[in-house]
Amino acid sequence: MATIHHHHLPLLHNPTPPAFKPKILCKNSKNDAAFEEKKSGFVDYDKGIHHVSTQVSGIRKDQIPQRYRIRVQGDRFQKDWSVSQVVQKVLELDHKSDDIEGLLNRWVGRFARKNFPLLIKEITQKGSIEHSILVFRWMKNQRNYCARTDIYNMMIRLHARHNWTDQARGLFFEMQKWRCKPDAETCNALINAHGRSGQWRWAMNIMEDMLQKAIPPSRSTYNNLINACGSSGNWREALKLCKKMTENGVGPDLVTHNIILSAYKTGAQYEKALSYFELMKGTNIRPDTTTLNIMIYCLTKLGQYEKAIGIFKSMREKRAECHPDVVTFTSIIHLYSVNGQIENCRAVFSTIVAEGLKPNIVSYNTLMGAYASHGMNKEALSVFNAIKNSGLRPDVVSYTSLLNSYGRSQQPKKAREVFEMMRRDKLKPNLVSYNAMIDAYGSNGLLAEAVEVLREMEQDGIYPNAVSICTLLAACGRCSRKVNIDVVLQAAERRHIKLNTIAYNSSIGSYMNVGEFEKATSMYRSMRKSKVIPDAVTFTVLISGCCKMSKYCEALEFLSEMMDLKIPMTKEAYSSVICAYSKQGKITEAESMFNKMKMAGCCPDVVTYTMMLHAYNAAEHWKKACALLQEMEEYNIQPDTIACSALMRALNKGGDPSKVLILAEFMREREIPLSDAIFFEMVSACSLLRDWRTTIELIKLMEPSFSVVSIGLLNQLLHLLGKSGKIESMMKFFYKIIGSGAEINCNTYSILLKNLLAVGNWRKYIEVLEWMEEARVQPSNGMYFDILSFAQKSGATYSSIIQERVESLRRKSGNEVSTSKEMYNKKLVTAVDAPDESSLSWVMLEHFLSMSIDARSFDSRPLLSKCRIRMQVMSVIKDDARVSYAIVAGDGNGLM
Repeated sequence: MATIHHHHLPLLHNPTPPAFKPKILCKNSKNDAAFEEKKSGFVDYDKGIHHVSTQVSGIRKDQIPQRYRIRVQGDRFQKDWSVSQVVQKVLELDHKSDDIEGLLNRWVGRFARKNFPLLIKEITQKGSIEHSILVFRWMKNQRNYCARTDIYNMMIRLHARHNWTDQARGLFFEMQKWRCKPDAETCNALINAHGRSGQWRWAMNIMEDMLQKAIPPSRSTYNNLINACGSSGNWREALKLCKKMTENGVGPDLVTHNIILSAYKTGAQYEKALSYFELMKGTNIRPDTTTLNIMIYCLTKLGQYEKAIGIFKSMREKRAECHPDVVTFTSIIHLYSVNGQIENCRAVFSTIVAEGLKPNIVSYNTLMGAYASHGMNKEALSVFNAIKNSGLRPDVVSYTSLLNSYGRSQQPKKAREVFEMMRRDKLKPNLVSYNAMIDAYGSNGLLAEAVEVLREMEQDGIYPNAVSICTLLAACGRCSRKVNIDVVLQAAERRHIKLNTIAYNSSIGSYMNVGEFEKATSMYRSMRKSKVIPDAVTFTVLISGCCKMSKYCEALEFLSEMMDLKIPMTKEAYSSVICAYSKQGKITEAESMFNKMKMAGCCPDVVTYTMMLHAYNAAEHWKKACALLQEMEEYNIQPDTIACSALMRALNKGGDPSKVLILAEFMREREIPLSDAIFFEMVSACSLLRDWRTTIELIKLMEPSFSVVSIGLLNQLLHLLGKSGKIESMMKFFYKIIGSGAEINCNTYSILLKNLLAVGNWRKYIEVLEWMEEARVQPSNGMYFDILSFAQKSGATYSSIIQERVESLRRKSGNEVSTSKEMYNKKLVTAVDAPDESSLSWVMLEHFLSMSIDARSFDSRPLLSKCRIRMQVMSVIKDDARVSYAIVAGDGNGLM
């Protein structure tokens, strides 16, 4: 179809009027039945499906002029189809390859001019614009065709539905060339076309031309024009038009009010939308389903979830007035998704099917988005497959949601596969798709791949925005690449991307994550200089970053600046400030901030309570820490693992270990996961209470996770059992540790040996030494010294046996102990002769610490007497993971 543009002409020009021809109106009662619409239905009880359609007959063979009837009577290729049958056969053909004109030339009804408007009406209602254009082009080539305004109106409306604005405007000029005078319906359709494409100024010009040509605008005209402004986010202009509409005597109806509400929604004026809705109710205007759908959306954006759910429930209870539709259910799915209630999302989606409604692509995409936000890739994939099985075609949003689900579940390779699959299905990824792909790589530490996607994005003609920069900055912060943060910011500057508040927050947070405090504060000053308004997130990132780097004074300075700017505090900001005060030991200020938080109506969460627990623990206010648990129960705040660990520590240190075990039982009932810190405090409580039975039960509870529990905790349990005198239980516990595959160290054996020697079980002691040799864990000389000392105290009977077995064990190990003694003496002689005193300190104490060698086990008395040293630990210096002890020369008395 040729599109003709007349930019130098007004939209409504006056063509040369034709010579006056009187219209002859004749009424043929025989043709009235041909234009009546008849309902036809189809029901398949076996498959449980039904279909209702409208059939239009049109003028048939026996009603066309006689000359045409004689012409086609003997032609077997000419078919006497109804208008509805012709439309159905046209739609079955491929508009690119099949001969649609050949099919239409076989239709007998083409000789009746009155069939043409019916044909265009039927095919445009089906929505296939390609088939409609071909039929319209064929129609204009027929000899008996006469251009009509209503035909052009239907074609313009169809182009408006498909957002083909330029083609709709071309039809508008073409109809005037064919001497069809545009009417109000024509202008309404054209205004609607421009409004759907966001060209509201064009729509305003069309309205002005209507007034100049004395075409009275109808209520539909005003509604379309208001919708054109509102859909573009220009809600102020929409309100002006509504006021002008009332002044011109055309009162607004419910559709007008819904358009105004939609304009507020598009312009993110959610509170104004709620106020306008209350005004509607005050004027006794009964809202419909569309009105309430907009209200649910606005309430969701404002975080007023309970009110939105209340409207939804009222719609279901009052089905006669306004029943919920697919849009309503989709909005509720989005509400639960934002609120993190994924199970309810699936339940609402199932309700759509149960109510007999058919989910559309937006419903499927909303459910996929809910799963994707939580990294539930399997569920998202099942919804994606359900889209295909339902006969719908996944769009770019569907693929992007599936891609995002894989990215959030740490599967960037599968995310890339979905990205390539989108291209294979001839869908072009949009800006959101590329940003999701960048996030999939960046969130998993693949910074180079994320940058490559950014380059690929620019090659495809899609320019990155502030979200792309934020994603890359966050990736740099996770990877601790402070150099790349600067590169990303420079790239944004070269591309003239203006950083918004979120982008500045990402850059500040990235610098804080890599420990660049000065650059983070410099970025904040640049933010203020660029007149970008900081928000609560900005100061939360700054304050929490200062706390992580122990810059508590700077954190409080940012708090003061936040107060000066009158930025409302958030839960995260309060928690960070409480942490800063507690780290400085200012418990009074921390309590004051905690009370201010509650007075300001900002309900503390579990993180805030955890910060206060740590503050009370640091200040040794055990009773106040315990009182916080009762307060959390009053506000129905369930403590997490970290909060319970801090509370248990307070109970143990406050002398109330019995409540630790009660709290542990509370955690089991609430299914709060137990961590190493929790087990440690429970073991400490059992030790203080000397509750050995609970200790045994605790070991049984921990047994499945021995392989992942820290060795320090296992050593503590081992020591507790040995201290209680339950040697058999201690040995069984040791066997379980070995069986679990946990890595044990020398301290584990040391605890075992000390407890065995304490009860005089020297045989097991020597057996454990043999286990150490088999495990290639070198026993210390102190361990040999302890068993030899025990042998001297055991009498002559066992002394010889113990010494013989120890010597045998030494011989098996290759006399490593004697070799160590000789090496020690050799180093000691070298150190004594050395001119500097530091070498002496390094040799002696390094061996004492690394090998746990007791000085009394060496025959080095002459050397020690010669240098007359007295060991005294003066300082501990950490350098290159070594420990240096200073040894000061002096009297050697008391060393032996």
